[in-house]
Amino acid sequence: MSDAKYFTTTKKGEIAELKADLQSEKRDRKKEAVKKVIASMTVGKDVSSLFPDVVNCMQTDNLELKKLVYLYLMNYAKSQPDLAILAVNTFVKDCEDPNPLIRALAVRTMGCIRVDKITEYLCEPLRKCLKDEDPYVRKTAAVCVAKLHDINAALVEDQGFLDLLRDLLSDSNPMVVANAVASLSEINDASPTAAAQFELSSAIVNKLLTALNECTEWGQIFILDALATYVPGDDREAQSICERVTPRLSHANAAVVLSAVKVLMKFMEMLPSGSDYLTTLTRKLAPPLVTLLSSEPEVQYVALRNINLVVQKRPEVLQNEMKVFFVKYNDPIYVKLEKLDIMIRLTTAANIAQVLAELKEYATEVDVDFVRKSVRAIGRCAIKVEQTAERCVSTLVELIQTKVNYVVQEAIVVIKDIFRKYPNKYESIIATLCENLDSLDEPEAKASMIWIVGEYAERIDNADELLKSFLDGFQDESTMVQLQLLSAIVKLFLKRPAETQELVQQVLNLATQESDNPDLRDRGYIYWQIGRAV
Repeated sequence: MSDAKYFTTTKKGEIAELKADLQSEKRDRKKEAVKKVIASMTVGKDVSSLFPDVVNCMQTDNLELKKLVYLYLMNYAKSQPDLAILAVNTFVKDCEDPNPLIRALAVRTMGCIRVDKITEYLCEPLRKCLKDEDPYVRKTAAVCVAKLHDINAALVEDQGFLDLLRDLLSDSNPMVVANAVASLSEINDASPTAAAQFELSSAIVNKLLTALNECTEWGQIFILDALATYVPGDDREAQSICERVTPRLSHANAAVVLSAVKVLMKFMEMLPSGSDYLTTLTRKLAPPLVTLLSSEPEVQYVALRNINLVVQKRPEVLQNEMKVFFVKYNDPIYVKLEKLDIMIRLTTAANIAQVLAELKEYATEVDVDFVRKSVRAIGRCAIKVEQTAERCVSTLVELIQTKVNYVVQEAIVVIKDIFRKYPNKYESIIATLCENLDSLDEPEAKASMIWIVGEYAERIDNADELLKSFLDGFQDESTMVQLQLLSAIVKLFLKRPAETQELVQQVLNLATQESDNPDLRDRGYIYWQIGRAV
C-alpha cells in the first residue's frame, strides 16, 4: 500500500491518538504513528506537542524508524531547544553504533540541528566520526564540520576540526577528499580567520588530482573549483595540471565541464605564449563549450554567460565558431540577447558580412526589445572594427528606409555613436536622417538627432529651423533632450553667429529663467558667461 494513506486522516482527536500510538509497546504501531506525524508535519500541521513522545522512539534498532525520528528532530529542535537536549545521549550512543549507516545518520542529524546548546555535545562524537574506519561516516562528518562552523565558528577553530579536515584531504577514499574540499571551501568563504587552513600545496594538489578521476561529478566540481585557487610554482607544473584536468572537458555534466574550463583558463596564463601545448589546449576548449549550446535553454544561458567571459579573455578559442551563436527562432529572449553579445565580441573584418546579414535579419523580428538590441549590435560592430564601419552604416541606412518607427529611432541613436567615433567620415547620410526627424518620439533618439544637427550644423542648410522646431515644446521635453538642445544651439551659434543670435537668446532664457532643473540652469549660465567673455 502507498504512503498516501498517512496524509488522509482528519480525525478530531488525532494528536491524542498519535500520542497513544507513539507510547505503544508494539513496534509496528509505533512506526505507523511516526509516519503519520511526519506526514502531518509535511503538510504544515503543528505536531510539536508530540516532541517528547517522538524522541522516546529513538531507542530502536530499526533504521527506517530512526531516520523518521531524526527528520522530525531536525524540523522541531529549534522551536523546542530544551527538549532537544533529551536526544543528545541517543545521538552520542548512535555515533558508536556498529552500523556505519546509523553512525553517519547520527552525526549528520546533529549537524543539521541548529541549536547552540547541542553543539558542545557534538564535538566529541564528530571528532570520532572524522577518524572513523568507514569512509561513508568520514565523508558525512566532513560536511558536518562546515555546518557546525556556520553555527559556531569559534568552537570549530578552537577544537582543531580544521586540522582534521586538512588531514582528510589525504584520505584514501575520493569521496571523503571531495567532501573535505567542499567543507574547507565553504568555511574559507565564510571566515577570513580560517582562510589559512585551505592553502593548497603541490603535494595536496597531487592528491586532489588523483581523487578527481574516481569521485562523483559533484565531488569533481568541488575539487576543480579548489584547484582554480591554486598558484602553480612554474609553467611545467601548470602544464601538468592542465593535462590531468583536460579529460574532464568531455564529461556529461555541464557543471564539471565549466569548472574544468575555469581551471584551464587560469593555468593557461602560466603557459609560454606561442607554445605548441597552449595552441593545442586552445583548440580543445572549443568543442565542449559548443556542445553545451545544444542543452536545454537554462543550461545554455549559464554556458553562454561563461563563454562570454572566455571570449573576452581569449577570443581565439571560439573565433571559428561564429555560426553556433546565431539566434534560433525558438530561443528564449535571455538566450538570444546573450548570443548577440558574444557575436559582437567575435566579430572581425573576416566575418562581418556573415554577421551583418544575420543582424539585419534579426531587425525584422517581432520582438521589439530584441530588434532594438540587434540594431545596437550593428553599431557596436562598426565601433569595434573600423574596417567594417562603412558596411555597418550602409546596413543601418537600409534599416532606416524601412520606416519602422522603433528601428529608425534605434538606428539614429547608433549612428550618433558612429559619428562620434569616426568624425567627418559618414556625413553623406545626414540628409536621410533629417527626413525622419518628425517621426522621433523617444528621448534618446531625439537627443541623438539634435546632437547630429548641432555637430554638423555647417553642413545642414536649415539646421536653425530644425532645432527651432524642438524649442516650441522645450518645457515638455525630457532633461536629456533639453540639455542636448541647449548645447546644439550654442554650437550652431558659434558656427553662424549672425543668423542665430535670437535663437540662442531664446534657448538660454528657457534654460535659465523658466527651468526648474539645476543641471540645465547651470549649463545655461555657463554658456551665458562664456558668451559674454567672448
